[in-house]
Amino acid sequence: MAAKLKKGDSVIVLAGKDKGQKGTITSVDPKSGKAVVEGVNMAIRHTRQSQTSQGGRLPKAMPIDLSNLAIVDKNGKPTRVGFKIEGDKKVRFAKTTGDVIDA
Repeated sequence: MAAKLKKGDSVIVLAGKDKGQKGTITSVDPKSGKAVVEGVNMAIRHTRQSQTSQGGRLPKAMPIDLSNLAIVDKNGKPTRVGFKIEGDKKVRFAKTTGDVIDA
């Protein structure tokens, strides 16, 4: 199945403790159906001090399910993603506005 959300997309969280927060996708794992969004679903990780890093309690963004994310359109609202053929390329577009997401 084609990827509706990709690395670099700006998204909004639809459900969970971070509902309503916006962020940018930093990585996607299609096999597990999860994505890491910067500033969303933060957890405290205890790390040991090393020569290069200080260590301590560091916040880390944890994966969130793709079903809880929606792409943000040009108006700043969550929207669904559709696909259409333009020329000989398959492109993603926002269902609410009809604008092409990736050129």
